[in-house]
This record gives sequence, structure tokens and C-alpha cells, in this order.
Amino acid sequence: MLGRASVLVKPNQLETWDVKVADPEPGGALVSIVLGGVCGSDVHILTGEAGVMPFPIILGHEGVGRIEKLGHGVSTDYAGEELKPGDLVYWSPIALCHRCYSCNVLDETPCENTQFFEDASKPNWGSYADYAWLPNGMPFYKLPAQAQPEAVAALGCALPTALRGFDRCGSVRVGETVVVQGAGPVGLSAVLVAAQAGARDVIVIDGSPLRREAATALGASLTIGLDVAPEERRRMIYDRVGRNGPNVVIEAAGVLPAFPEGVDLTGNHGRYIVLGLWGAIGTQPISPRDLTIKNLTIAGATFPKPKHYYQALHLATALQDRVPLAGLVSHRFGVSQAGEALSLTKSGTAIKAVIDPTIT
Repeated sequence: MLGRASVLVKPNQLETWDVKVADPEPGGALVSIVLGGVCGSDVHILTGEAGVMPFPIILGHEGVGRIEKLGHGVSTDYAGEELKPGDLVYWSPIALCHRCYSCNVLDETPCENTQFFEDASKPNWGSYADYAWLPNGMPFYKLPAQAQPEAVAALGCALPTALRGFDRCGSVRVGETVVVQGAGPVGLSAVLVAAQAGARDVIVIDGSPLRREAATALGASLTIGLDVAPEERRRMIYDRVGRNGPNVVIEAAGVLPAFPEGVDLTGNHGRYIVLGLWGAIGTQPISPRDLTIKNLTIAGATFPKPKHYYQALHLATALQDRVPLAGLVSHRFGVSQAGEALSLTKSGTAIKAVIDPTIT
């Protein structure tokens, strides 16, 4: 059996291939893609900004899929829920080795032997495709019966990333003030989690009116456009939250100049959590003295653990009727239209684009 897949042959060269669909290995699963999320990091991978990849690769690391076949010995998901063909699942796309120091001593991701991509000609878990082949050891979780696939896909890997960031760097406490730089999916996820945690103010900086509107719908109390100069943005924020400044600032912009601004914005005794600068390779100057005189903590997080995907799935399901999560999916594209989806994501026009294999 053959299926279509969007293959990145080299930077900026995307092709649609017919690839062989393999039966699952023992302990694994074969799923048909229902929705494959388009992530900002895919844009960095496409352009080469994220570094050299093991080309050719099938793009897509966010997915909701339907179980087609279960490998030998598989009768439940990775949370012990009974599973059968036809059930919908959501998976953690990082292939961990489970036999290294990071996996078994530190309990951290990624591990020393993490595999992010497989050669496009081999069984593959990329989600810009008709099918995804989930190897033994790649955790996947069954969607609750009432879960809306769009609500789960809307924040794809972004909600697990935000949960990972707060887990590693300190959660938002009731009454704290929060600033989020960027209102792409990671920023919107941070807004959602901060608002649900009881933050007194959640302030968002983003250049897109559409994304600022989405941030408000998820719980932002104030949004500021990039047409406002940085010094004026700072004044507006400090006027609102008080002279001590924000308790928490979250970088979710994915652009290097956000970093020094974020350090400057973070208030006394505050935390600056860096989540979006995975793909933007480079440096930016900051004043080390600021870290001392403001008693500042700067921390970063990347590559959510499997538990963060499980938490994200159930948080999205719990909130889907109260918060317009499914409505964040603004654009759908077929497998052969992945280039258009990435272009729209890069431009910031889309709140969330997804690959829908039913579109031809």
C-alpha cells in the first residue's frame, strides 16, 4: 500500500512523494492522519534556519490520527486505556531510547539518542502525510470520546511546550502578572495556561491583530501591537502591573530581538521563560547586571515529555466547550499543499494551519 507524504528533500525544496505504508512493528501502531498540525518550527526546518537535517524527511510532528492497525502485543495506549482500530490518538513525536542517562536518571527530554526524524523512504511518523507509523516506545494517547480533534490539534505541540516550560521553570501562581511575547500557538498556549492558573493580568505582545484577538479569547487582559515602540510597550506594561514589573515573562516570539526586550521587561524577582527561540540561531546582547539587581531567573525549556502531551490532550478536552480552541484552526491544506501551509504560517496570516489528507 502507498500513501502520500510531503517530503523535504533539502532546504526550501518540498516534494509530494508516494511512500510505502508499512505494517506496525511489535509494540507500535499504524495510524491514518486526521489532522497534521503545521508548526512554526517546521518553517525554520524548511528554510534551514534550524540547522542541517537528515534529508530527505517527512515534515510534521503534530498529529491526531485514527488507529488502522496495532502492532503485536498492543491493546492499550500509553496511559493504559483500552485501544482498538478506529480509535483516535494523539502522540508524542520524539523517539526516545529509554536506555540512557537522560531517560532513566535525569528523567529529561530530549535524550542522548533521541531520533526526531527518519529517512522519508523508511517507515515514518511525520504527519504531513496520509499515514504515520508509530514505533514501539513512541507514546500515544487515546482521545476521550467527547474530544474535538480540532480542539486538540489547534495547539498541537505548543500546549505541551507551554506545560513543559511551566513544569521546568515554575508555574504561574494565582494573582501573578504575566507578559507573553508572541501570539503564535506557543504564545496562545501560554496565555491559556496562565489565565486558567489564575493570573491577575496576562499581557500579550504581537504584530497580528488576528492573533491578538485570539489571545483575548483565550484569556489575555491586554494586547499590544508591534507598531508600539519597545520603550512605550514597557511603559504601558509597568503602568498596568506596577513599578515592580511582571512576575513572569514568556518568550514565544521566535525572533532574536525578543530576548533582550524580555529580559528588560521581566520585573524584580521575576522569571523569564524562553520557549520560542528553538529555531532562531544567533546571539543577542543583554546586561548581566540586570540579572543581579533584579534577582532575575532566566530559564528555557524544549521538547515536552510524554506526560505533557497527555496533560495537553485532557486540558484541551476539558476546555473545548468553554474556550474557542477548535476555532483557532484557521486554515486547512491537503498533503500536496504543505508548501502553501508553511508559507501562510511564516507570514503570520494563519492562527493555526493544519494538513487534512481528505483535501486533494
